[in-house]
Amino acid sequence: MRTTFDFSSLSRSSVGFERLFDLLEAAGRMAPNDNWPPYDIMRVGDNQYRIAISVAGFTPDDITITHEQQLLVVSGEKAGEDTGEYLHRGIAAGNFERRFHLADHMVVTGANLASGLLRIDLVRELPEQMKPRRIEIKQAEASPAGDRQKQIEGEQHAA
Repeated sequence: MRTTFDFSSLSRSSVGFERLFDLLEAAGRMAPNDNWPPYDIMRVGDNQYRIAISVAGFTPDDITITHEQQLLVVSGEKAGEDTGEYLHRGIAAGNFERRFHLADHMVVTGANLASGLLRIDLVRELPEQMKPRRIEIKQAEASPAGDRQKQIEGEQHAA
């Protein structure tokens, strides 16, 4: 049984999170997908991440990694299938496509395949204008126009 959540109360008090709410609603509507190939997502630093995907039997030529805006697509397609007769087939060897939704400003810095594990390194590179900065507070001086307004209001009350 699947429960749907109503995010309208959160969206009334937050600004700029529409994409996040859309992703959460879409995740609730999606059917559970298969778990092949298995993968891990690791945080290896403050703004560094690694995705490790088990792709035993695939070569680098069989795998395609595509980084679109906020989406990483990893797909594998074997060139030739074994034509032998299997008595038991426990090793998954079919084609696959795995999609990962990425946060803003995520960049793929590299990928390597060793010992049946595809490792994809990512880093979050925030632009300088998006990094936290201190805002200087200036002391406001009393303006002559403001003083005149107070004098006029005082004269009206005196009359």
